[in-house]
Amino acid sequence: MKILTLNCGSSSVKYILYDWEGQETLARGLVERVTIPGSRVVHEVPGRDEYILERDCPDHEAAINLVLELFVDPGHGVVESPAEIAAVGHRTVHGGEKFARSVIIDDNVVKTLRDLIQLAPLHNPANIAGINAARALLPDVPHVAVFDTAFHQTMPDYAYLYALPYEWYSDFRIRRYGFHGTSHLYVSRRAAVMLGKKPSEVNVITCHIGNGASVAAVEGGRSVDTSMGLTPLEGVVMGTRSGDIDPAIPAFCQQTLGMDVELVYKVLNRDSGVKGLSGKYVDRRDIEACMGDYKEPMEADAMPGSKYRCKMAFLVEAYHLAKYVGAYAAVLTRVDALVFTAGVGENAPLLREAVCARLGFMGVKIDLDKNNGLARGAAGDISTENSNVRTFVIPTDEERVFVEDVAAILNGTYDTPDKFEYTFQREGYREA
Repeated sequence: MKILTLNCGSSSVKYILYDWEGQETLARGLVERVTIPGSRVVHEVPGRDEYILERDCPDHEAAINLVLELFVDPGHGVVESPAEIAAVGHRTVHGGEKFARSVIIDDNVVKTLRDLIQLAPLHNPANIAGINAARALLPDVPHVAVFDTAFHQTMPDYAYLYALPYEWYSDFRIRRYGFHGTSHLYVSRRAAVMLGKKPSEVNVITCHIGNGASVAAVEGGRSVDTSMGLTPLEGVVMGTRSGDIDPAIPAFCQQTLGMDVELVYKVLNRDSGVKGLSGKYVDRRDIEACMGDYKEPMEADAMPGSKYRCKMAFLVEAYHLAKYVGAYAAVLTRVDALVFTAGVGENAPLLREAVCARLGFMGVKIDLDKNNGLARGAAGDISTENSNVRTFVIPTDEERVFVEDVAAILNGTYDTPDKFEYTFQREGYREA
C-alpha cells in the first residue's frame, strides 16, 4: 500500500510517497512558489541525486499534477502508475471542535473546513485548495484529513476557555485550540519509549521550536494544555510572530499610530517575533552569529541587526520558552521529560542551554558536552546523570503520524489520538 502525504501551504506543496508494506519512503519533495511565477520542485528519492525542475504552477492542482508526473518519470520516478497510490493524507491546520481525530474526506468535511476559515484564514484556504486539487486528480482513492488541532482536543475546559463572555465561546467557538498537534504527539510518544515506559505512565513537556513555535503539556499521553490558542499567533516568541502580548496593543496601534486592523494583524504575524526584535533576522543561526556571547553585557543599540538587538531577540525567546515550561510544570505537578524538537529545537544547542539554565528549580540539568555534541538530526538524551527530569532532543516526524493515521483508517484499526497505538511507540522502532 503506497500512501501519499500532502502539506499544502499558500504557495507550496510538501509531499512524501510512502510504501506501508515496505516501511520506507519512496520519494519526498517540495514544490515552491505555487501560484507565483518561477515555480520549481525539489524532488528527492533515497539513493539518488536531488532533482530540481522549474515549471510554473499557477495553482495547487498544477503543482500536485507535477508531483504525480515525477512519480512515474522514467529517470526520477518510483512507481509505474499513479494508480498505485492507495490513499492520500492531507495536513489540515484547523479542525475546530468538529474533528478530534483524522477523518476520511467527503464533501461535508470540505464544507466544514470552509466554515472554519475564519479561525485559520492563513492556513485552511491553502489546505482546502490542496484537498480539492488532489481529489480531482486522484478521485478513486480515499483522502484523509489529519488535523494539527486534533491532539489538543483532550484539553479540559478550564484550560481551553478564555476569560471572555461565555457567549463568545458558546455562540462563536472562541477558545484555545492549539496547533503542531502531530509533532507534539510524535515526540511525546517517542519520549515515553526513551524512558522505557508507556505513554500513559509519563508526563512530558514538549517544545516544538521552528519559525512557528509552541509548547505542550502532555499528561499520560493526553494533551492538557498548549501555548497556541484560537490561532497560531498566541504563545511563545516565534520567527515572525509575536506570541503573547497585551491585548490592548492592537487597539493602541489603531488609535495612536493610525494602523488599520489588517496592518496590525500583518505586523503581529509577519514582522514580529525574533525578526521584529532583531530588526533583520529570522534564522536563529544568523541571530547567534550576530550577537556573539549572549552572557556578556553590551550597550543598547537600536540599529536593525545590531549585536544588542540580536542578543535581545535570543534572550526574549529563551525567556518566554522557559516561562512556559515552568508554567506547565505547575500544570502537570510531575514532569518526567522535557523535549526539544523541530528545526530550531533540534539544531540550536545554545538556545536549549539558555532555556534549561532557568529550569533547575524543577530538576532539569543538562550536560553541556552532550548538548553541544549532539549530531544534527539525531535523537539524544542531553541530561546529566543526576537530573530529575530527562531532557531529550527528538527530531519530529509529523509525516509518520499522517501515514499511520491513513493506514489505520483504511485497515479499520484507528482510534482517537490519545488511544491509538502507533508503531513508533514500540521499542526497536527505527526513526527515519
